[in-house]
Amino acid sequence: MESPLHETDLPPEGAHSIADKAQNAWISHVVPFIAWIFLMQMLGDPTGWKYALRSVICLGLLLYLKPWQWSYPRLNYKNLPMATLIGVVVCLFWIAPETDYFSRFEGFHRLYLRVGTQMPWELTSPLERIRYAPDTDGWMFAITRLLGSALVIAVIEEFFWRGWLTRWVEKANFLDADPGLVSTRSIVIASLMFASIHQRWVAGLLCGLLYGWFYRKTRDIWAVSFAHALTNGLLGAYVLWSGKFEFWA
Repeated sequence: MESPLHETDLPPEGAHSIADKAQNAWISHVVPFIAWIFLMQMLGDPTGWKYALRSVICLGLLLYLKPWQWSYPRLNYKNLPMATLIGVVVCLFWIAPETDYFSRFEGFHRLYLRVGTQMPWELTSPLERIRYAPDTDGWMFAITRLLGSALVIAVIEEFFWRGWLTRWVEKANFLDADPGLVSTRSIVIASLMFASIHQRWVAGLLCGLLYGWFYRKTRDIWAVSFAHALTNGLLGAYVLWSGKFEFWA
């Protein structure tokens, strides 16, 4: 890996070029995710064509801005077994506390449903059940929901949360932050923020910590994206199989 350049090492025109590079890198990592959140708010209930539209627009932004152009190595296939394990473990943790098996642990089950599935400021709100069922939205939009979750937002989130935010917490010019040397503090901060935008924040926190640790261990954003995509894909398959569409809230 080439040593990062610093503005003090360059003449004024070189420093300006480095500043432009940093800004462009920031935009390519952040804009697809911000667009996803913006469209979520603007379109309202994202069932049916709205989720499909959001997925298409944000996939277009991701492909146009290409955040992977900023010194990311190619996928190391040796990391895929661990990525697969992490993807499966996160999915199981996401689902397991709300299964019939765990309902036999009445105290834990009630506490998790009360606290673990909603942020503290939402405790008085009922769990939202978004209708993605094939018999209401049709199979095309149900499959679109699964694919958008696994193949679009999973990749967008990894470049945002791990590729950008975790490294930005470490260094203002995040391109200078070696992902293999980021501090546990940076991983925890990014994971807490990641958890805060997920209804099931406890599972979201575990997800963020595992993905953050895996990225630090491997420096392989594509392996982490694979793990995230696998989690979302397995969760989507479970939703369609079980009919528990509240997991897509």
